[in-house]
Amino acid sequence: MPFEDDRAVGCPVGDIRDGDFVASALLGPGGPVAGVAHLAAIPAPGQVSEEETLDQNVLGSYVVLHQAGRLGVRRAVAASSISAFGLAWADRDLSPRYVPVDEDHPTMAVDCYGLSKVLAEEVAAFSTRRWGLGTVCLRFPFVGTGDRLARQLARVHEDSGGHRRDLWAWLDTRDAARAVLAGLTAPLGGHHVISVSADDTSALEPTEELLRAHHPDSPLTRRLPAHSAVYDNTRAREILGFRPHHPWRGEQPPHVG
Repeated sequence: MPFEDDRAVGCPVGDIRDGDFVASALLGPGGPVAGVAHLAAIPAPGQVSEEETLDQNVLGSYVVLHQAGRLGVRRAVAASSISAFGLAWADRDLSPRYVPVDEDHPTMAVDCYGLSKVLAEEVAAFSTRRWGLGTVCLRFPFVGTGDRLARQLARVHEDSGGHRRDLWAWLDTRDAARAVLAGLTAPLGGHHVISVSADDTSALEPTEELLRAHHPDSPLTRRLPAHSAVYDNTRAREILGFRPHHPWRGEQPPHVG
């Protein structure tokens, strides 16, 4: 879909699985771009077939990162997902091995979307090894602002148990954009997988109360007072220098229009 913005140099439209198209999009008059934000993907299960989800999300990531590395792009940031942990879209109730959940937590994926994110992260690691391309995979939760966020909050507040699989994680869209920018500009090299969420949950109940009710067998490695996030943001702070700026708690919830 074409993107209209006066600040954009251009808006090429094509298929990310087409190597020639991707290469042309990464080259400017002076050579390759400095960095790539790879956000193109099937964003949730059930939108297309499982085969198409894997094709778009895994092969698409391979082509984008392969072309970036081959052309000499220095940094690539890719949108991964908390679904890589395997809980969010599972067809059964799963619980974390421990909380807070950090990036070392093993994947428990039993759905193709979660698998596609795990494999896309492996593609990024491979691209770093092969080409020396700096790669940052950001594991995002639900992302939204305005009416979209208001609708999500209303759903969680009506039935917090219905969101036990996503662990009540969320992030404001503006903070997601800031995280991508941090991934492109932070002084780092190599390959990194980094969870990025708000510092609190989207639920009204205290976090430890939620965990006792819905994940009683998940041991706490540290206390999670008040409405602390269940996903650990330490790596985002230490590697990217990133902290979210846009809370919903303590403010008037956005109006659903």
